[in-house]
Amino acid sequence: MYKTLLTLAIAVLFSMIVFGQNESFYKNALGVRLGSSVPTVKSGITYKHFLSNNNALEGILSFGDGTAICALYEIHKPINAVENLQWFIGAGGYVGFNNSSSNLGAAGIFGLDYRFATIPLNISLDWKPELNIISKVGFEASGVGFSARFTF
Repeated sequence: MYKTLLTLAIAVLFSMIVFGQNESFYKNALGVRLGSSVPTVKSGITYKHFLSNNNALEGILSFGDGTAICALYEIHKPINAVENLQWFIGAGGYVGFNNSSSNLGAAGIFGLDYRFATIPLNISLDWKPELNIISKVGFEASGVGFSARFTF
């Protein structure tokens, strides 16, 4: 898993150097998410698509000791004190599979999102609590993650 994440991170960084852009707005972003190891949705691949300037959909494909997929709807609001910095809040759901069980639940997300104006890179830091509904009911509040995405 770590070799895959490292390879993807190197590919994203190489793409940023080769295909650099000067635009400060982006419509889509694809990259890696490094997350805590306890929640169902952990580290993996993340894709974000903006529906408008303030509304986005994010998908996370998580893998490791199991596989999970999470879909989130997010509302982004600018922080006027810092150019290209936004805070966001959202909600969605996930489904996860490991060797012994399947999980289904709801997820929230709250975080900070920064996009670089001179290179096609977006980074974010978020808190993503999860409420597992199926197979074992429980709340997991330790879902903290960092994402780095190539923007296009």
